[in-house]
Amino acid sequence: MKEEWVGISDKDWIKHIDSLKSKGRVSKEELKKVIVKSIKERIPKKKFGILFSGGVDSSFIALICKQMKADFICYTIGYGETARDVEWAKKVAEKLDLNLKVKELSFDEAKKYIIKTAKLLGEIERPVVHVGVGAVVMAAADMAKKDKVNVLLGGLGSEEIFAGYERHQGKGINDECWFGLKRMVEGDLKRDSIIAKAKKINVLTPFLDKELIKKAMLVPGSKKMNKEYKKVILREIAEELGLPKEFAWRKKKAAQYGSRLDKAIKKLAGKKQKGDYLRGLI
Repeated sequence: MKEEWVGISDKDWIKHIDSLKSKGRVSKEELKKVIVKSIKERIPKKKFGILFSGGVDSSFIALICKQMKADFICYTIGYGETARDVEWAKKVAEKLDLNLKVKELSFDEAKKYIIKTAKLLGEIERPVVHVGVGAVVMAAADMAKKDKVNVLLGGLGSEEIFAGYERHQGKGINDECWFGLKRMVEGDLKRDSIIAKAKKINVLTPFLDKELIKKAMLVPGSKKMNKEYKKVILREIAEELGLPKEFAWRKKKAAQYGSRLDKAIKKLAGKKQKGDYLRGLI
């Protein structure tokens, strides 16, 4: 299958998101069923991969795929030997008995992926964020291709529908979620579309399933965030379905930080601003 967002224009994506707005209530059990269904529907019949960071999103996806006895490999990328995502991915994989493959990039390898990603993405909003995340996807895709895997499942969209960013803090949590969803084309979706096309892979995103978006956006903002945690209801559901508490409630940084690719970009930039350095590569 291909996701609805592949190759979509900004205008059509906004129209699509607006069409998903509805009124009513949703129970946790209903939401739980829709999340699991959205993951199950994207499990290929042949071997596939999961973009795996050891955070609640990718661990949830891996948990359901494991429960379904699917044939998959988890791919984790880090720069150097101290990347937190690598550390946590190993812990989750051991606990859930997952097939995990880790690539700890040397500085030269990280440099290669950063430069390739910057040139491939060209002019894109927030280049520091998207080159950092994109380099992780690029490296994972290369690992997958060696295993003859061309379908990857990822957690993209979870932050937007379950309020996973600092900017979601405040009274209008769901308003900010809708705003973030509408802005995804010029950032995350454009980035992943370009990389998927270049690497000849298919990236599937269960958290951007239209039925899941509908249900998740009926959840009151107060159940998505509290003073201590973001994505609260998702973490509760993950734990209820069998994800150990320490993994369900892990406070994780964004991919560019958890993988330490941002550190590599900073080192490459030297005295320059990171964004200026990356724009200079285009």
